[in-house]
Amino acid sequence: MKRVICIYAALLSIAPVFAQSKSARAEQSIVVFNDVLRHLDVSYVDTLPYEKLTETAINQMLRQVDPYTVYYPKDKDKELKMMTTGKYGGIGSIVQQREEKTDSTKSAKKDKKASKYVIISEPYEGKPAQKAGLMAGDRILEIDGKKMADKSVSEVSDLLRGTPHSTLTIKVQRYGTPEPLTYTLEREEIKLPAVSYYSMLNDQVAYVSFNEFTEHSADDVRKALDELVKQQGAQALVFDLRDNGGGIIDEAVKIVNLFVKKGQTVVSTRGRSKQSERIYCTTQEATYPDMPLVLLVNKNSASASEIVAGSLQDLKRATLIGERTFGKGLVQSVRSVAFDGYVKLTTAKYYLPSGRCIQAIDYSKHQGKAEKDTTGGILPDILMPDSSRKVDISYTLYTKQLFYDYATRYRIKHESIAPAKEFKLTDEDIEDFCAFLDEEGFTYETETSKFFSEMLEMAQHEDLDSTTIASLKAFEPQLQPSFREAIARHKAEVSEMLEAEIIERYYYQRGRTEYMLKHDRELDKALEVLGKR
Repeated sequence: MKRVICIYAALLSIAPVFAQSKSARAEQSIVVFNDVLRHLDVSYVDTLPYEKLTETAINQMLRQVDPYTVYYPKDKDKELKMMTTGKYGGIGSIVQQREEKTDSTKSAKKDKKASKYVIISEPYEGKPAQKAGLMAGDRILEIDGKKMADKSVSEVSDLLRGTPHSTLTIKVQRYGTPEPLTYTLEREEIKLPAVSYYSMLNDQVAYVSFNEFTEHSADDVRKALDELVKQQGAQALVFDLRDNGGGIIDEAVKIVNLFVKKGQTVVSTRGRSKQSERIYCTTQEATYPDMPLVLLVNKNSASASEIVAGSLQDLKRATLIGERTFGKGLVQSVRSVAFDGYVKLTTAKYYLPSGRCIQAIDYSKHQGKAEKDTTGGILPDILMPDSSRKVDISYTLYTKQLFYDYATRYRIKHESIAPAKEFKLTDEDIEDFCAFLDEEGFTYETETSKFFSEMLEMAQHEDLDSTTIASLKAFEPQLQPSFREAIARHKAEVSEMLEAEIIERYYYQRGRTEYMLKHDRELDKALEVLGKR
């Protein structure tokens, strides 16, 4: 009963806030919720998990608002802190859930009863997992003696994370190694780098890849740029915001301030209350006010990324290259709630110096019917086609994680490879990859063949003559190409994706970036633009 009283107290403590705002409808909702919970407490046949019920009720309510308004109870506040600081206590590795391969999964059929397991997907260079010897593809069997069979990613992650300097023991199964391997690791405070990579592209143009807008990330950008300019002679910059989902708005303003004079409006916010209205301006003299600047953006560049890109575009300070950005122009504010929890809620929208709003999706309607505005987001000055929409053999191999699995095997069989910028697979390697696909029972079914099979089945149920159906059946084999033939037709693309995966096993994220820059169409266009300045 004490827990229920605490929940009542928490909910009732919110009531004065609503009373002050004169929101009778909100007050009525609180009363209804309290009344339902009271009846459950008094009359329900079994003991109830009150905290879980309350959290579920809150989360379901917030899902009807927008995807960015989120409740964090006390036991999950670490997630919120990681989002804002980029720090967490752990081993420094991404983990991923995989499904046990059975005869049905090998033949591309879904086996709903297949058991699941979690692997070390991507260890970060220089972090505890990598330093201890864990490798991408290692299957996690136990953590501190606890079996991990059929555990979810979140369950495994919770056990891997913990207080810095605490230790854990992890047992893994590695491809090609008969016996399990056991490692003891000391957790560290993991600070994910905001600037994941920077270098000179040629003797004049610098490149900076920026991951996320966390605390002090603008300082990281400035330090990288200072080094490139003062030590390596950079005279122009390609600033990569692709796949950057945003973060802290103040860091975005500081980054803009590196290139824009003091006192310039960068972004403003407007909401229902006066408190949500604010104008963000540059406060310092620009460090690089005249440096030629190109920004790379894509459909996953969002929020603070769009503020940087959109304001620099509005101010005629940069050329944008890539795809239309995501269109997240909603401001989130973190508010504390009862019992040491937090709610991250949307309080306003972002507006750029020109007055345009970044937000592309209208969540004022029911979430299931939210509509995307094609004028939302940031449209680059130079729009590049999205090659990721191609559905070919490379796409199929990637989605089935066959590039990943082959790279796991390759790493075990090859102690070292050439430097990232020089590594190249041979024809023999590609043939070995094809042999691996045979071993995995891979068959290449195109989307066209799937639709054709459905059409043929429908034709057999309808009143079509036998001659027509026979003709259709005769045509069907032409839509089911051999995967070897498909790989031969797309050899360059398959090789590129496979090489990138293998390189990451030896040189980690930095190596993949170095390699991918050699094949980057947007980067080539950026160099072309800067070369014409």
